Amino acid sequence: MKRYIKSLIPAAALLVSFGTTSCTGDLDVTPIDPNFVEVTPEALFTKCYATMAAAGNGGADGDSDVDGIDGGTSGYYRQMWNAQVLTSDEAVCGWGDEGIPEYSRATFDASHPMLRGYYYRLYTAIAFCNQYLQDYSDYDATMTAEIRFLRAFHYYNLLDGWGNVPMATSVSSVKPSQASRQEVFDFVQKELLELEPNLSEAKAKNSSDANYGRVDKAAAWMLLARLYLNAKVYTGVEMNDKAAEYAKKVIDSSYKLNTQGVGVWTAYQMLFMGNNGETEAAKEIVWPLLQDGQRTTSWGTSLFLIASTFDGDMHENPNDEGATNNCGSQQWGGNRATSQLVEKFITDAPTGLRGFEMRQVAGDDRAMFNSVGRDLYNEEEGVFKSGYAVAKFNNFYSDGSVAHDATHPDMDCPVFRVGEAYLIYAEALTRAAGGNGPSAAVDAINKLRLRAHASTVSKVDLNFLCDEWSREMYFEAVRRSTLIRFNRFAGEVNYNWDWKGGTKAGRNLPEYRNLFAIPTTDLTANNNLVQNPGY
Repeated sequence: MKRYIKSLIPAAALLVSFGTTSCTGDLDVTPIDPNFVEVTPEALFTKCYATMAAAGNGGADGDSDVDGIDGGTSGYYRQMWNAQVLTSDEAVCGWGDEGIPEYSRATFDASHPMLRGYYYRLYTAIAFCNQYLQDYSDYDATMTAEIRFLRAFHYYNLLDGWGNVPMATSVSSVKPSQASRQEVFDFVQKELLELEPNLSEAKAKNSSDANYGRVDKAAAWMLLARLYLNAKVYTGVEMNDKAAEYAKKVIDSSYKLNTQGVGVWTAYQMLFMGNNGETEAAKEIVWPLLQDGQRTTSWGTSLFLIASTFDGDMHENPNDEGATNNCGSQQWGGNRATSQLVEKFITDAPTGLRGFEMRQVAGDDRAMFNSVGRDLYNEEEGVFKSGYAVAKFNNFYSDGSVAHDATHPDMDCPVFRVGEAYLIYAEALTRAAGGNGPSAAVDAINKLRLRAHASTVSKVDLNFLCDEWSREMYFEAVRRSTLIRFNRFAGEVNYNWDWKGGTKAGRNLPEYRNLFAIPTTDLTANNNLVQNPGY
């Protein structure tokens, strides 16, 4: 069967699209350019990856795979990040863009434009995967396993965010029926267990190695570990032994915590820099979304992480006191830390410090907060300097090399990394032991803390672990799920943060907000769907 796609400029690196219909009733993904070329299996395979790293064809300024939302805003990682981090105790955003204040306050509803964009981005990505599996599933066993993994990851995010969602595993014009959360969980689990043997062996790689950026067995283990750790939320049944088992597979693989800093850059900082794909840091990143200032660009992936957390007054290169983030004029001044995030590292955090100075005062390399000209407590929701800035991400090269482009970063965006495997392992063991961590859990946490030059601990419990998740993984798109798992998000939990629920002191959210609302547009288009309770 022949498929046809839009022709592209070479710099797009096979970021291709094709005419198809998503499995939701509202969104049509159709080509705009009338010039078509025949699709190859390799091109469609690459598109399935590329839709996560770039909004659409042609890089940052090309058309978007998702209609009805700004191309820069519609990026997969940016949407996932907003849903996971802006809704949580980690971030406040100063922008008044449609939907952003409701994210920061966790007051989203069924008409929320950003959640609608994320939902459709996920289903668009699923449509690409389904098309590949229909047309080319017999072409190459490893490639097919990778596409099945990507589809499972998209469904995992739907399972996590919305619970009961429409399921489509083939290309069809029939409106899909709604699956229960248990059914989606079972599907993701079954897919991962079936496809894992056909993935390439778990092998740490950097950008000079073949298949860098493609998932291997370790990525499947990471997603299984996440799935099992959250099983009680998704299905009502704890699966902590399984979570620990698969996290340990990652820990015991050739992927390793990066413990090697370079010059002024710490081992932890090296994970989030312009050359993180070329240094030892790459061997911690189990699955990166590849970014390159000349070949693969996006306003919604690494540039979003870097630019949205900086303004022009931040100077975060100890080797160049006039430099900001090494992304030209891209300092958007949007996302900054809640006071609760900063205080997980240091109480009475001093003003007037840059991120590399704050971490020294805090005694933890991960405490990269800029307090120059800022106040800690986010008194003014819409003002970027009302709150400490996050200096975790930048486009500097640890060896002083010049970045590929003056605007778009080379920092590959981590989706999974070994640091998370240690946290999953420690938490799963602690839950299995009734809430007090055994020695293996303590050892796992101390590996992370030693890497960060933080003081070691002699015991861990669930309260400590919830905070340690934030210390290690803040602004890495996992926090909302973490808070729900620890019963700290919605309901009468009495755990609040700056602007939660729309008040400065924060307030409890109704319990139904532990799930997102299915977009009204999809309910209208597909009469098989029932809205989540409360909306």
